[in-house]
Amino acid sequence: MTGPPSSLAPVRGSTTSLPDRPDTVVGLLRRLTEDVSKLFRQEVALATAEITRSLTGVVRGAAWLAIAGALLFAGLLVLLAAAVLALALILPSWAAALIVGFGVGAAGFGLLRIGGRKLAGTTIAPKHTAESLRMDKAVITRQTHEPET
Repeated sequence: MTGPPSSLAPVRGSTTSLPDRPDTVVGLLRRLTEDVSKLFRQEVALATAEITRSLTGVVRGAAWLAIAGALLFAGLLVLLAAAVLALALILPSWAAALIVGFGVGAAGFGLLRIGGRKLAGTTIAPKHTAESLRMDKAVITRQTHEPET
């Protein structure tokens, strides 16, 4: 046999010398490359959508928390001033301010520790994308390691 088999011969009128027919090895490799590329683009799009959705929720929540925090802080300052004034009726003013200041500082420190522990356990990692990538890897690994029958 002097020439290539008919399935590997160049297609007439084609700009490339490689056939695109799916029944050839080259055609299958080309299709596999296109499918892997498409899969990768879809996984990136999924990850981007998940992260965007997560970050949008975080930013909106943070904005509402900042507004609420500012209002609560203003109210707290007024209540603390009232507490100092009330204690100043029975103690010297400096002692009343010192007692209220230490009490508020201790409460703030306790809340700071609780918030830090709760924040340490949160994540914005794209869970669905990671699972999808694990499944894709399993499928690709299984297909490349299984013997042909």
